Amino acid sequence: MTIYQKLSTIQTRFKSKKSRFNSFGKYYFRSAEDILEATKPFLKELNVTITIKEKLIVSEPVPIIKTIAKLHDDKGMSIQAVALVGVDLNQKGMQTPQQFGSASSYGKKYALGNLFLIDDTQDSDATNDHGKKKFEPKTSKPTLTSVKDPAYEKAIQYVKAGGKVAAIKAKYSLSQEIEQQLTTL
Repeated sequence: MTIYQKLSTIQTRFKSKKSRFNSFGKYYFRSAEDILEATKPFLKELNVTITIKEKLIVSEPVPIIKTIAKLHDDKGMSIQAVALVGVDLNQKGMQTPQQFGSASSYGKKYALGNLFLIDDTQDSDATNDHGKKKFEPKTSKPTLTSVKDPAYEKAIQYVKAGGKVAAIKAKYSLSQEIEQQLTTL
């Protein structure tokens, strides 16, 4: 079996549950340790080893950790994958060693994920905005097209009290007739 066949075997048979919970972000995730634990059965079966090396790339304003996850076989062949992770030196609530350790763990997880084709796009660790919501345009708004709609009376009261029609348009899709009536109040 070639090293590519061995890697393919691991990639297609790999299973690792997201067993760790982030109480801040309220999501489950897997760690580098979980990934390594899930690969252990393959080591003896396929006669391979896994190594992880890290290198600090000093750069301004953010230090970068380059992580290389490498699969070696018994014939001296190897395949590697790389992850680059910045160290957030402004991370609140962490000492500098914790900031580097966090970045190191993250780099290991993603280097291994790149090597073994672990797709974390559905992983909250990959998609969580940690309370920093990104702007997502609304795809549909309620419509206000009839004078019989209860929202129409509220819209009239709002405009009469000094509210802007533009604010109503931001919340509702208005028919041309309703918009004209509100504009002439």
